[in-house]
Amino acid sequence: MKKILSILLLAAAAIPLYAYVNDALSFAHEAALPFVKEGFSVREDAWGGDLGVKDQQAVSSQLFKGNDYVFCLGTDIAKAVLTVHLYDASGKLAESKSWRNGRFAFARISPAKTGTYYAIVSVEKSPVERSGWALVYAYK
Repeated sequence: MKKILSILLLAAAAIPLYAYVNDALSFAHEAALPFVKEGFSVREDAWGGDLGVKDQQAVSSQLFKGNDYVFCLGTDIAKAVLTVHLYDASGKLAESKSWRNGRFAFARISPAKTGTYYAIVSVEKSPVERSGWALVYAYK
C-alpha cells in the first residue's frame, strides 16, 4: 500500500511541472505568430524547462546558410525577464538582432554558413524562484 501511495504522490507532483512547461510553450508559440504572418514556418521542435535567476540553458540547432531564422522564447511568468542569444559553434555571437517584449524574447539570424548554432536562454530576473520557459524557432 505504501508503494502505491508513493507512486501516486510522485505522479501527482509531476503534473504541475508538465503544465508549467506547457503554459510556457503556449506563450512561445504566441510569440512566433507575427513571424508566421511574415511567411515564416514554425518548426515542430521545441525546448523548455525552468530556470532560476541568472541560470542559463543551451539548446543546439542545425541551421542552414540561405535561410532566415527567428527564435521565440516565452514564459508564463508575467514579470520575469528572460533573454535568448544565438552563438555559432566557435562561441561567437551570431545573431543579427535580439530583443524583448514583455514575457517574450527573440533572436534573429541569417547564418553565414551551415552548421550547429546554440541558443542560450537565461533568466535575468523573476518574481519567483524558478521560471518556466519554452523556445521555438521559425524559418523562411
